[in-house]
Amino acid sequence: MTNLVKLRHIRHMPRKRVVRETVSLYEAKTNLSRLVERAAAGEEIVIAKSGRPRARLVPLEDTRRLRVPGKGKGRWRVGREFDAPLPDEVVRGFEGSR
Repeated sequence: MTNLVKLRHIRHMPRKRVVRETVSLYEAKTNLSRLVERAAAGEEIVIAKSGRPRARLVPLEDTRRLRVPGKGKGRWRVGREFDAPLPDEVVRGFEGSR
């Protein structure tokens, strides 16, 4: 495992201690909003049907907002020289010759 992968796993570790509790399917349907809030706070809740575990309610690891297309429109401009040919030394660097 590379260092980059290790760092990525560390960043997504839960902030709070995971408490596992089992609730019946009926109780989960009755108290879904409350159980979702508890899961968002870091708890893990197992939902059982007829005494057998069937599903797990866990917190999301990545809760970043979705990107909105066009949000930065008009905040930056592309310079006139954007499509201009690259200097010879830069081209040589890409081609492997120096």
